[in-house]
Amino acid sequence: MLWTVKKALYRTQQRVMKVTASVIPFPVPALLTGPGSVKQLAENIAVRRLGHVLLVTDKVLMQIGLPRSLLDSLEEKGIAYTVFDDVQPNPTIENVEAGVACYKENHCDCIIGFGGGSPIDCAKIIGARIANPFLSVRRMKGLFKVVLPIPPFFCVPTTAGTGSETTVVGVITDAATHEKFAINDLKLIPKIAVLDPELMKGLPPSITAATGMDALTHAIEAYIGLNGTEFTDYNAEKATRLIFENLEEVYKNGANLDARYKMSLASYCAGAAFTRAYVGYVHAIAHNMGGLYGVPHGLANAIILPHVLKFCRVEAEHKLAGLAVVAGIGHHGEPESDLAARFIERVEQMNRNMGIPTTIKELRAEDIPLIVDRALREAHPDYPVPRIMTHDECETLVRGLLAS
Repeated sequence: MLWTVKKALYRTQQRVMKVTASVIPFPVPALLTGPGSVKQLAENIAVRRLGHVLLVTDKVLMQIGLPRSLLDSLEEKGIAYTVFDDVQPNPTIENVEAGVACYKENHCDCIIGFGGGSPIDCAKIIGARIANPFLSVRRMKGLFKVVLPIPPFFCVPTTAGTGSETTVVGVITDAATHEKFAINDLKLIPKIAVLDPELMKGLPPSITAATGMDALTHAIEAYIGLNGTEFTDYNAEKATRLIFENLEEVYKNGANLDARYKMSLASYCAGAAFTRAYVGYVHAIAHNMGGLYGVPHGLANAIILPHVLKFCRVEAEHKLAGLAVVAGIGHHGEPESDLAARFIERVEQMNRNMGIPTTIKELRAEDIPLIVDRALREAHPDYPVPRIMTHDECETLVRGLLAS
């Protein structure tokens, strides 16, 4: 009886969130697209009369020189810059505080997040802390707790996965508790996003695969959840189609700039979908794999995704069937149960084709109760999943991720 009441309360809050999301004016970043488009960002910063950029990135990208063309273009426009490259995978609150200190010490007036989801998320939260020094990172956890607007913020993604360049989300890890959590606020959406496939052509196949499946997870969870709209469904369908058509190609041929660009567009569209329609249990569980073990987020999503789709296949059958048609692996008129099963099978096949494992080798059985508690606390009541999961069901699913 208590569980029935809880589920009813979850659904009531989710309906309220859906109505709220439909009336809130989500900012949409201006896009600079195509090969070499990163060089156009400096001009757009200059016309805003901004003079000192904090570039938030990581040491690997700096070592391979990937930001060089951006930095050269800033110099050409007379814009000073300071590089903060102490962002680690699954960035921590300490990374954020170090970035805030760097921004202040160098008298910066704007921020560029350059890299994958880790630098971009870290850059967002650095901006939130700069604008809101009275709020700790932990106090901004959850929905709409960033009080004051962040400094002018621009995004240059170098992977096609997180969609962070268009979302309200910044994800951070509390190193003290190993808990990974999200800060969600409209103020975190950047002014400009750059989709430059030249920045992605050197990505290793393994990162290409994991980040691409991350984008697919965003699209699917937004689409099968109960808070979708015409806008989010359109973007989720477009992202799914582009990913099915291009991900395995760029995995095999990373220099294919056309396919790289289409994947970056897919990531952007998936981000636009889930930032309005939310995600689901895949993310709730994956965040804990990142927080506890440092498992890359995209890889965790890719591994967990088929398990969650099988769990909610009946409830999400109509939507999964629709995605099968969109993805070109089925036709209208076929039984929806067949289409839904085929879609899940194709997701599993994509994982196999790109060398993604079926289990999480870092997962330890003794951590499962903590993972389940944290995952369900994240998901309930905010995520409008097609089937609400009990504690026992979540534990069974997570145990299925154990390496034998």
